[in-house]
Amino acid sequence: MRRTPVRLLGRPAAAAVAATVMLGLLTPGPTPSTPDEAVPAAASAPESSATVFYYTKTRNWSAYRLHYAPDGGSWTTVPGTAMEAACTDWVKLTVPLGGAAGLAATFNNGAGVWDNNNGKNYALGTGSVTVKDGVVAHSDPCAESGTEPGGTRTASVYYSTATVGWTTTNLHYRPAGGAWTTVPGVGMEPACTGWVKRSVDLGTAASLQAAFNNGNGVWDNNNGADYTLPAGLTTVKDRKVTAGAGDPCAAETPDTQAPTVPSKVSASVDGVSVVLTWDPSTDDRGVTKYQVTRTGGSKGTMVGDVGSTVFSDTGLEARTAYSYTVRAVDAAGNVSAASAPATVTTGEKPTAPAAGKPLGTDPRKDPIYFVLTARFNDGDPSNNRGGSQHVKSGNAANDDPMFRGDFKGLVEKLDYIKGLGMSAVWITPVVLNRSDYDYHGYHGYDFYEVDSRLESAGASYQDLIDAAHAKGMKIYQDVVYNHSSRWGAKGLFTPKTYGVRDAQWSWYYDEGNDGFEYDGLTVEPKSGKSYYNGDLWSTAEPSGNTCVNWGTPTQYTSPEGYRIYNCQWPSPTSGMFPKAYYHNCWIGNWEGEDSRSCWLHEDLADFDTESAPVQNYLIGAYDKYIDMGVDGFRVDTAVHIPRTTWNRRFLPAIQERVTQRFGAEAAKNFFVFGEVAAFVNDKWNRGSVNHSAQFYTWKERKEYSADDGKAALEMYDYEQQQGTGSQPTSANAFLDGNSYHAPDHSRFSGMNVIDMRMHMNFGDATNAYGNGKDSDDSYNDATYNVVYVDSHDYGPNKSSERYAGGTDAWAENMSLMWTFRGIPTLYYGSEIEFQAGKKIDCGPSCPLATTGRAYFGGHLAGDVRASDFGTVDSASGAVADTLSKPLVKHVQRLNQIRRAVPALQMGQYSTEGITGSMAYKRRYTDAASGTDSFALVTVSGGATYTGVPNGTYKDAVTGDTRVVTGGTLAVPAPGKGNLRVYVLDLGGRNAAPGKIGTAGAYLK
Repeated sequence: MRRTPVRLLGRPAAAAVAATVMLGLLTPGPTPSTPDEAVPAAASAPESSATVFYYTKTRNWSAYRLHYAPDGGSWTTVPGTAMEAACTDWVKLTVPLGGAAGLAATFNNGAGVWDNNNGKNYALGTGSVTVKDGVVAHSDPCAESGTEPGGTRTASVYYSTATVGWTTTNLHYRPAGGAWTTVPGVGMEPACTGWVKRSVDLGTAASLQAAFNNGNGVWDNNNGADYTLPAGLTTVKDRKVTAGAGDPCAAETPDTQAPTVPSKVSASVDGVSVVLTWDPSTDDRGVTKYQVTRTGGSKGTMVGDVGSTVFSDTGLEARTAYSYTVRAVDAAGNVSAASAPATVTTGEKPTAPAAGKPLGTDPRKDPIYFVLTARFNDGDPSNNRGGSQHVKSGNAANDDPMFRGDFKGLVEKLDYIKGLGMSAVWITPVVLNRSDYDYHGYHGYDFYEVDSRLESAGASYQDLIDAAHAKGMKIYQDVVYNHSSRWGAKGLFTPKTYGVRDAQWSWYYDEGNDGFEYDGLTVEPKSGKSYYNGDLWSTAEPSGNTCVNWGTPTQYTSPEGYRIYNCQWPSPTSGMFPKAYYHNCWIGNWEGEDSRSCWLHEDLADFDTESAPVQNYLIGAYDKYIDMGVDGFRVDTAVHIPRTTWNRRFLPAIQERVTQRFGAEAAKNFFVFGEVAAFVNDKWNRGSVNHSAQFYTWKERKEYSADDGKAALEMYDYEQQQGTGSQPTSANAFLDGNSYHAPDHSRFSGMNVIDMRMHMNFGDATNAYGNGKDSDDSYNDATYNVVYVDSHDYGPNKSSERYAGGTDAWAENMSLMWTFRGIPTLYYGSEIEFQAGKKIDCGPSCPLATTGRAYFGGHLAGDVRASDFGTVDSASGAVADTLSKPLVKHVQRLNQIRRAVPALQMGQYSTEGITGSMAYKRRYTDAASGTDSFALVTVSGGATYTGVPNGTYKDAVTGDTRVVTGGTLAVPAPGKGNLRVYVLDLGGRNAAPGKIGTAGAYLK
């Protein structure tokens, strides 16, 4: 498939960040011919620095000091280091950072007046960093153009920010025949509302080549062509260049009259936080912001700009008096007199919550419980939302809004999950979603914000992570790198309009509302009914439209019989979505290359993941959740992104961030497992290696083009030609006779996978077991495979219903999953055969209550307390009835047994010398901890083990003890769903545990 060519510099490894701080951006100018020259040798310790520029015009201090601390280091002595003059309106200081990747900073005048980012301090990176009016950006505001002196030509460039919405704008340019500025270029100054400007000395050149960016990896490079701008005054708006233009700000005559003073300023205090409110200025010429001045405390005066009539000041000193005044500022920069002061005294500083930090243990120890957060348990009805399909779906009739469960409900039932014995919780995506039916989380809109329909006061996402960790439980966050919602991705690209809102469509599409900001929770005020549409629909063709044949009628009609127009719905081929960020094609062949570079569905706008701005956007977003302390990522639609892109960009970025924040051991155990959907029963997905799960567990085995788009095609072609017979193999999952051997993970990509082959064959346990064994040599390490029977997508054999094989079959499946290699995973409710045989998903065409995604909270009502994994101390109400079910007892005891036998968690396996339909031996040895665990397992049927070590074996299910003297142990059939686990007693810390737990309906 053809891809839009991009000029791309590779994302540097962590050791090279200091020397290549701008790598990884889409560079509109020519790529340097030798980008690798700047990268130091891998063995050398990285040295980094930051040149911090501070905009001085609004301060007018007589002196400027930088008080800072490198990441992980100590603060300078107050008031910090003196800054020096750099160029007009700027001061600077170059800070040596050693190996740090950034610094925390505040500014002051050396005499007690501070700018500390409203009490939060500034987080700065490496390279050239600017701080202006509270905005951090990356550019050198004093950079020269690189041309020879002596020229007289000047270019005055005005750039419209109205459509891009950037808070910082840089101009990256080169005069004709000259050199490019250093990425990201030079900062542009505010000119007037919606415009920024920069004057450039061209020397003797008559024009310049240019592109614009926000300093954080998002570019306008004229769709890859760059802009050519002549000398004189030029405007650039919506990619239209107007040479010899008039000053777009000339019409804005400065007004020297100050606005009226804000009134009724009041302050309330909560601990060491203050909330300030006031009545707005009554000035009718347009107040754009307010200046809040705070005095008091040891750091002296603070001045902050806010865009509303509410100001929150946090992180203050305890038991300290503070005074606040407010001034109004209009568009011309005129400032009112100060308001009457509001004075408060802070209280006691609350105990700081534990910082988010992953538990960092081997993920194979932790069975996974998978929940659709919005359908699991409702802790806060105030954030429930039914959306635009509430009535159509039938959910309204059941009083069952699609967004019903939330983090508060999940926190309240963590003890239920722990009581089952599960120590990891896989939750559906948490980012702000946007679609007509988005409760599942896979229609991401703002990847940097948690969906407000999941959070509550005291039950934020961070609160959930912390609560789980406090119970020794991990949180695995479902993440999507492949696509956004059809509404685009906020902060990267959002389409400005869809569709025609005429008489026949006004019932569905809201009237446009430019002032409405979608958050998933707030009803659009004009319509009074919608959460989704308010700012995109238009009757007349909008200015700046890019969609081809916008508004012309098609041959199609809606189910209601209404005519559908061109651009009524999102399409990759219509011109709605720019090629710089999105692929522009539909998938034609699900086992072809286009499955990795085209759209899956109209609601899933397919990112061009080989584009640097997209990569930077996604890496930055998921860094946020890593920093919160999540324990791993389940990667949605992983197969729809080229392996080269995973291996070059996203997987290294995850490892770098976890290592940077939490250390190498945490990074080693940060669990990434991908969904590589292969709905077939063979080892390789219809013979295509590129579309098979095991393929993604391996590093690349040859070099490809430095351009990510080209590399993806080269890798695809090369590996398809190599075929299934030439793929790498591994013995990492297998014993060497009876001995465990150190696994070789040197070729591991960093991504583990869901075991799609076992999932597809779980119509019965024997079939799943046989198919699983057959594939294990082609994974890098199958002991890390995530194993489940069914999920929120499919049941076995690509069934559209939840598994309905019966209780005995479920017990047998569980006995296999909990003792065979891999990590057992249970879809919520399967422990009581919840919604067995029900259609898993029917979209808005039927009520959720009739599907496999029904609300589970009714079965969890009441109170439950668990003191340990698999151990419930007390339960009352409906949840007590749930916990009494036979499969619940079964999974509790399976977890108790698995937790007591390391070989069942992390061991390699073998069937050598063993007879029996599902029988195997497993061993795990770790010299560092002195662990040696050896177990013989049979599921349902009888088994005979020959050539095993002599010694005493104890069955963890019955307590039966056998002494082996001739290397042979025969075990009679325990019965369907039952199990025998004979553990070799090696004494000391490796003594066999004997019988674990209490006999039940199956383990007996």
